[in-house]
Amino acid sequence: MNAPHRPTLDEIAAARARLAPHMARTPLLRLDLGLADRQIFLKLETLSPIGAFKLRPALNALLSRDADALRKGVATPSSGNMAYGMAWAANRLGVPMAAYMYRGAPQTKIDGVRRLGGEVRFISMETWWQYIIGAERPDFPELLINPVTDQAVLAGNGSIGMEILEDLPDVDCVLTPYGGGSMTSGVASAVKALRPQARIFAVEDENAAPVTAALAAGCIVEIETRRSFIKSIGGPSLVPQLWPVARELIDGAITVSLEQVTEAMRLLFAKAKVVAEGAGAASVAAAMTSEHAKGKVVCVVSGGNIDAAAYATVLGGGIPAP
Repeated sequence: MNAPHRPTLDEIAAARARLAPHMARTPLLRLDLGLADRQIFLKLETLSPIGAFKLRPALNALLSRDADALRKGVATPSSGNMAYGMAWAANRLGVPMAAYMYRGAPQTKIDGVRRLGGEVRFISMETWWQYIIGAERPDFPELLINPVTDQAVLAGNGSIGMEILEDLPDVDCVLTPYGGGSMTSGVASAVKALRPQARIFAVEDENAAPVTAALAAGCIVEIETRRSFIKSIGGPSLVPQLWPVARELIDGAITVSLEQVTEAMRLLFAKAKVVAEGAGAASVAAAMTSEHAKGKVVCVVSGGNIDAAAYATVLGGGIPAP
């Protein structure tokens, strides 16, 4: 697996041009909470055609390949939204698609892949992680798109950062949920290039916070994780190929609790009528609670694909089971 590099503004601009015919830019909305030291803005990736930001990297990954590379189809290991995005992109381009998912993935994302004609191949979470970090490669004919380290994936995610700076040129702080790190790295690449003084923070579920652990140790470390209903962020470690890029770009990490995340999910629904999954609301939870979130703060609300029963639990004041 080739190590990715920080995407350039030219790479990100090229990705935006590829994406433009297929999806509208997502809005940046003010969330007025009456806080004296911060203004909170929401970058609503929940309003993409699949309800999550992953359509950008998936589309760019396919549109930047030539037809011969896609002739036998594409495959991706994904906990949900990347599989959904890749299925949408492959369906639009008429390319066969397969997703390697673990059985604990949200049913709404599994159903989304199948509805768009994608094949779901279930694997264990341990095997899925080995595919993500490139330690193992499944033996199949399709083109494998790594959802974290593929260079076109990073550039596609960078389009989010470019749009943020166009809508809010004087942004002070950008908060991004951190899973594999491709979204954080892509967004930060654009933001830091256009406004170097803006601060970028990776937001993690306190039950699985490998960025926080790596920053404290000065290197990648294996951590003990606790299961939670938040499926798209956190992990036992960091993707080693991407960490040098992410470490160069971020200003720190913020952990949030399940109580803070579910409170943010309820607030988003009550104040803005925004449906956010746990990972999507994590940035808002950080904006409401962290001392780092000062001035004009943009929260990337990364997705809204949550199973109905789990969301009903949240709106009822509870925390869904893992």
